[in-house]
Amino acid sequence: MPSLSLSGQTTVVTGASSGIGVAFAHELARRGSHLVLVARRQDRLDALSAQLRSAHGIQATPIALDLSRPGAGRTLATELSTRGIEATGLVNNAGFGTDGAFHHENPDQLTDMINVDVANLVDLTRAFIEPLRRAGTGILVNVASMAAYAPSPDMATYAACKAFVLHFTEALWYESRGTGLRVLCLSPGLTRTEFFDDLAGGAYNGQYQTPEQVVATAMRALERNRPSVQSGRRNAFTVNLPRLFTRRATVLVSGSVSARSRNTAHSGTAVQS
Repeated sequence: MPSLSLSGQTTVVTGASSGIGVAFAHELARRGSHLVLVARRQDRLDALSAQLRSAHGIQATPIALDLSRPGAGRTLATELSTRGIEATGLVNNAGFGTDGAFHHENPDQLTDMINVDVANLVDLTRAFIEPLRRAGTGILVNVASMAAYAPSPDMATYAACKAFVLHFTEALWYESRGTGLRVLCLSPGLTRTEFFDDLAGGAYNGQYQTPEQVVATAMRALERNRPSVQSGRRNAFTVNLPRLFTRRATVLVSGSVSARSRNTAHSGTAVQS
């Protein structure tokens, strides 16, 4: 494929009020893409939009939207159509997660998590995939997690959601070949964001990346038209370990690693941007 050029594109970024979403917004604006910034917190979106317009001379449109509500993708597509905005790219970054034993989980939070991480990621992708394919010049990035690659005791639902995102996105990469649309599943590990600050009170041990490092990994993978990528050399090695074990052994190892990675028994709820 030709070199990735985002100048003059219009990219929708969800979860744009913090963390990786903000880093994506800065990088895409630096490359000349206009932006539609989506999250729940209008004040943060307004401030980021003004900053990006001033720094890069691009158009940045802030839209407050709760992605835990059913049909959010079609709602957003209708809103953009009303405003005369045609998206050529989409970054599904908004994320929501909890940790703790499944039998202690709040059922309403589980429903919200599935809506944000799976149902509305699909709804957003379906709402925009046809114009993205027609344009054939932009990107579709779905943000998963290292949790996508193995069962994760104490984060059972979250890991299952992200496994769905991984398989779903890789299939879309295949379906989109020849259209010019670049499709990528991005799986960050530990990253300095509000997401990990809230999970288990910020008590996860390990080597953290910055959001900017994660986005840089994504941009390199998009240049190479890869279907999926893990940020961090150690993470890229880790995803291959389950191939060496039986499914039973994989679950046992995953549970042991999860227990050791946290130095507190307090469970938490990660933010939805």
